Amino acid sequence: MLENFIDFLLNGENLLFIIFSMLIIIGAVFLINLQRVVHMVIALATTFISLAGLYVMLDAEFLAFVQILIYAGAMTILMIFGIMMTKHEKQNDEPKRPLHNVLLLVGSIGFFVILYLAIQDAVFPIQEFTSTEDNTKMIGIELFTKHVIPFELVSVLLTVAFIGAIVVAKREED
Repeated sequence: MLENFIDFLLNGENLLFIIFSMLIIIGAVFLINLQRVVHMVIALATTFISLAGLYVMLDAEFLAFVQILIYAGAMTILMIFGIMMTKHEKQNDEPKRPLHNVLLLVGSIGFFVILYLAIQDAVFPIQEFTSTEDNTKMIGIELFTKHVIPFELVSVLLTVAFIGAIVVAKREED
């Protein structure tokens, strides 16, 4: 089993996959656990950039480009609103819970081992992938012909949710 793992790591593509995957997981965990908005945005950026790296590995360069382009703008706006809406006063920190952190680490490592063993024993059928030349064009045609109503509804829903979040945040300040 260890020999399989070493062979797995010797392939550069697999090593990059593990690095990007670990950066995504670490960024997500830091995003949840950090206290300052700026640090949270940096963790979020790490997650998004690593995700774009995975897209490049999957030969989805357009998706990686859109991921960086859209989420870079979204993160800038998120950071501005996050700084505007959060209190910058020093609050009492929660007491440190070292036992809780150790249990989380042990649970995470156990979960990783279980996932690794499950993936190691899994059999993935190899299928022939047929890619069209203009994936981007096909996505645009599908999005703006068949799925235009759900696309517009989602944009309206997100705008309403965003305005509602601002209203709720402003009420709590008063």
